[in-house]
Amino acid sequence: MYKIYQMDTIQLENPEIFEKYYKEVSKERRQKADQFQRAKDKRLSLAAGVLFSQGLKEYGISGKQVQVAEGENGKPYLIDYPDIYFNISHSEQKVLVVFSDVEIGCDIEYATEMKGLELAEKFFCKPEYDYIVSQEEKEQTAAFYRLWTLKESFLKATGLGLKLPLNHFCIKIEEGIQVEQQINKKKYCFKEWREGEYQAAICMPARDK
Repeated sequence: MYKIYQMDTIQLENPEIFEKYYKEVSKERRQKADQFQRAKDKRLSLAAGVLFSQGLKEYGISGKQVQVAEGENGKPYLIDYPDIYFNISHSEQKVLVVFSDVEIGCDIEYATEMKGLELAEKFFCKPEYDYIVSQEEKEQTAAFYRLWTLKESFLKATGLGLKLPLNHFCIKIEEGIQVEQQINKKKYCFKEWREGEYQAAICMPARDK
């Protein structure tokens, strides 16, 4: 079971809407948003807090009272609710927050600018790079971001983050999405979607049937 929450921060450019949400989030979230110099980053931080509170509300938990800590590799978790898992990602103007009853990772990217085949060749595993270059030139950017978001969501689901090199596991998407990895004995499942210029993905351990 998982739930997805998304927000386009363009609405927070309205000062009245920004102030409304600002008053609703926790003191810690307000302080975090205040630390950013750029208005864009303030909006992204505030939106993450709003979606985080909305998700907690589904569990009957107040976002103003919950305590969040970071694990060994920096992944946040709820101190008093170890059976509730969440993850946050943002890019450009979009924020994505997911909640689940199992470990979960998510990633969203503004998927319009090709970061270069050199990046994929250097950091991805060879089958992933081959998949990208096998596409027509105009489709290579979309292929890159599909793989990037899937790989990032997997990294975050494992809790290892960037501690794990990107070429130490391989995402295959030709016939359904699968991950080849030697990190643990778990099997993982994915969900991905495209909304306009944004590519997003979530990853979590597969449930036993």
